[in-house]
Amino acid sequence: MNQTIIKNGFILAALMNFSVLLFSRGFTNEAINDADPVVMSNFGLLMIIMWGIAYLAAANLNTNIKWLAGAFALEKLIYGVVWVNWLSANSLGSVYEKDLFAGLFYSVYGLNDFVFMLFFTWVFIGLNKYNRSNNA
Repeated sequence: MNQTIIKNGFILAALMNFSVLLFSRGFTNEAINDADPVVMSNFGLLMIIMWGIAYLAAANLNTNIKWLAGAFALEKLIYGVVWVNWLSANSLGSVYEKDLFAGLFYSVYGLNDFVFMLFFTWVFIGLNKYNRSNNA
């Protein structure tokens, strides 16, 4: 597996999570909180930043990160499913009416999570195959 692609993917995942600071205007955008007060409270947004820090830390590991990538894939799956459930029960239009940044955030966060779920799954499966072929 190409370690540069893996490292850059983890860094990109971190940067995408850090973008919550932009969308939330530094945790001051109440429209994001109001649209989903449980998952996207300021505490929830802070935890998204913390996941980004974890991705950034993992990007610099030189050991086998297969299981870490698997855990990240599962975390992204959970956020993606929560987003799909949110979309089925809420109106993006009403969020856009309150705030453009909040509307953009709710339009893309789940898609972003599904894309990075696929990336982390690819790393998990790829490292699993790589480790088996090197141990044979």
